[in-house]
Amino acid sequence: MISTMAINKDDSRTFLTEEHLLFKQSIREFLAKEAVPFYDQWEKEGGIPCSFWKKIGDHGFLCPWLDVEFGGKAADFGYSVVLGEELEMVGPKLGGISIHSDVVAPYIASFGTIDQKQRYLPKFISGEMISAFALTEPGMGSDLADIHTTAIKKDGHYIVNGAKTFVTNGFKADFMIVACKTDLNSVPSQDGISLLLIDKDTPGFSRGRKLGNAGQGSSDTAELFFDDASVPVGNLLGEEGKGLSYITQKLQQERLMCAIGTLMATKDMLHLTMNFIKERKAFDKKISKLKNAQFTIAEIATDIHLGRTFVDGLICKHMNGENILTEVSMAKYWVTEMSKRISDKCMQLHDGYGNIGDDKIARRHRGMPLTTFFTGTDETVKLLIAKNIGF
Repeated sequence: MISTMAINKDDSRTFLTEEHLLFKQSIREFLAKEAVPFYDQWEKEGGIPCSFWKKIGDHGFLCPWLDVEFGGKAADFGYSVVLGEELEMVGPKLGGISIHSDVVAPYIASFGTIDQKQRYLPKFISGEMISAFALTEPGMGSDLADIHTTAIKKDGHYIVNGAKTFVTNGFKADFMIVACKTDLNSVPSQDGISLLLIDKDTPGFSRGRKLGNAGQGSSDTAELFFDDASVPVGNLLGEEGKGLSYITQKLQQERLMCAIGTLMATKDMLHLTMNFIKERKAFDKKISKLKNAQFTIAEIATDIHLGRTFVDGLICKHMNGENILTEVSMAKYWVTEMSKRISDKCMQLHDGYGNIGDDKIARRHRGMPLTTFFTGTDETVKLLIAKNIGF
């Protein structure tokens, strides 16, 4: 259960102002009323209802950074941090909301035409429209350029053929950004990829099965199929053949959001574990009184504090507009690997009770390994780091 108690200012988080904290309090109170009581039911039903998206939009929590002309508040990235953290504290199934608000929407805000922005962004803010980003394909590795979905221009339309998988929000999405190969003769060193805005009613578009991820039971993840799907050329996002460049430009914020969310998930596991061992006994003692348990908790708390200090510093740099993709990639890699170690330690302290399938700690543990695959596998991230430090 999320606490609705007053949120005190943490002086170590210098990027958070009083306005951020008021926003944080409002979100926490909203989620305590509208999400926490229903979360287990959403787990069983396999999805977050569209009515919740509308509610969170009505309260003004979606895309607050967007310009006022599109219905936003022109707020800074700190509001996105607050939103992402509070959603994650409820559970990972709400992560699709952060992807909608802080991954998909920025593409349209940065690269879209005025018509595209007016068509989509106000509905992003209201929660009337759910969005997705379709990049990964069946059999695709971690090479972003290894895309086989094609989009061939014909008679004022792009004819799209191919498939996408592991698309977050894909099952309910009203609209999606789809990465396609538009230059079939491009070589790996070139781009040749374009981003298309594809609506759910597009002829030739269909959804496959909903994909159930371990620990992400109610996340809306799906397969998408395009069979001669006809997309107007006016739905091209940005310039043709520059899709890979656009994806790279947005990778910094996407990986930073991943690190932020994973840290909050790890912090939640620590709190769940501390509460558990304060009540359980072993050898006629509360587990919390055993030195091994105390040592383990101290190790976990230290790792989380180090991770948050690192990530908070990157948040400040990102808000200042600095190019820190290498550092953000380091944070994403280190935090997600750290989270798996901490998750294992927390489960050990829970003993057999940690394996109860419907318990929150068990769901957290099952879902934690997935974070290492978000925004690129460890191997892909480490290759980028090595390259960018001159090795």
